Amino acid sequence: MFKQKPLSWALAVMALLLLAFGAYQIPFINSRLAWRFDFLRAEVNAWLNPPSEQVFLPATAQPTLPHPNVTRVAAAASATPTPPLPTATATITPTALPERADLKGDRVYTDQKNRWNYCGPANLTMALKFWGWKGLPGETADLRDQIASVVKPGFIDPTKNLIDRGRLDLNVMPYEMADFVNDYTDYSALLRHGGEPYVVKALLTAGFPVVIEKGYYERDTQGKKTWMGHYLFVTGYDDAEEVFIVQDAYYLNEEKPRKNVRIKYEDFVEGWRSFNYLFLVVYPRQQEAQVLQTLGNWADPAWAYRQAAQMAEQDIATLQGIDLYFAWFNKGTSAVQQQDYATAAAAYDQAFTLYAGLAQDDNQRPYRMVWYQTGPYWAYFYTGRYQDVINLADVTLATPSTGPTLEESLYWRGMAEYALGNTAAALTDMRETLRLNPNFAPGIQRLQEWGG
Repeated sequence: MFKQKPLSWALAVMALLLLAFGAYQIPFINSRLAWRFDFLRAEVNAWLNPPSEQVFLPATAQPTLPHPNVTRVAAAASATPTPPLPTATATITPTALPERADLKGDRVYTDQKNRWNYCGPANLTMALKFWGWKGLPGETADLRDQIASVVKPGFIDPTKNLIDRGRLDLNVMPYEMADFVNDYTDYSALLRHGGEPYVVKALLTAGFPVVIEKGYYERDTQGKKTWMGHYLFVTGYDDAEEVFIVQDAYYLNEEKPRKNVRIKYEDFVEGWRSFNYLFLVVYPRQQEAQVLQTLGNWADPAWAYRQAAQMAEQDIATLQGIDLYFAWFNKGTSAVQQQDYATAAAAYDQAFTLYAGLAQDDNQRPYRMVWYQTGPYWAYFYTGRYQDVINLADVTLATPSTGPTLEESLYWRGMAEYALGNTAAALTDMRETLRLNPNFAPGIQRLQEWGG
């Protein structure tokens, strides 16, 4: 009888485990517990493989670039043949603006709670709702999900038999948001780099809210304070307080919705720097002339790229530490946009060398950087540095706790593999981009060309 007790206990434990497993399969319960298991899995994975310790060092780096001469570089940039600049307000002689503007963006506030990696759809929802957008024709789903169904369509998660639109798709690119507006709605959107507080204020004064992409330190879904990229919906400013007014879609359970958050100008610019001062404007198509007039020189994207390049040079000459890393990265990004891939590759080499020297913690090493910005892949690929493309992709794909789920990195690794003659590996990576994002147009095009 004494010997039977362990067996009885074992049977009881097995019964409880089976009961718990059965209960977990009930959608109502699964939807409330699955994310906790995902968090635990991510935490264990991050502990075993700290993402901040993943470092890419270019194998074929170019010689160190000389210390920049801002005047020389700016003159060279402005000598580049480009279309004529607009005759509207010039950056150097800005029109006086009112002391404040408030477009009451809290009226269209949309959060990203209960969704994975949804700051793109949430912010784009606010930008469209501001102008009265009601959703896609015939669709009744949450507006965020309508946008996500296009920009991050996801796939059927076999473990839950549900569409996973967020957990594995870690980022929505700015161009994907602009394309959604231009292709799926009756509104228009444009993207520009090299923004300054003045042009944001000018747009707000004219009645056009702005979406920016910025980096900042925030507690992520695991409760860890770390650098991440994020979109913000900018709906006002106040010169007396020296603040921009933003609607922030991201907040944790214990916090209140971040409506009408005030961000000091200095902090706004500091975070904006890590995304090359990029901004997105959504507007009714019939008001395009007014938007371009308000943008002034920024109406011309070629001018904006040169502006961003000059800003990067100025930042390189004055900053240090992580901000210097961002400045060199921006120099590379601006050069890619101007199709000067050799200059871009050398600038990214400098950025990644600086990155390796930053303190080995999440507050100093922004390991998510290439999740959001793929310029280094362009630069290395179009200078024939295919192994660097592969190495960078390997490091980047090792950082997400969800595993290698960044379709852009998989795409560029596949491109480099194909260029090196490793067709089988290239096809595997390219097919995976479409499993993760069936709407990923570059992957579709490559597979059609390769017969895969």
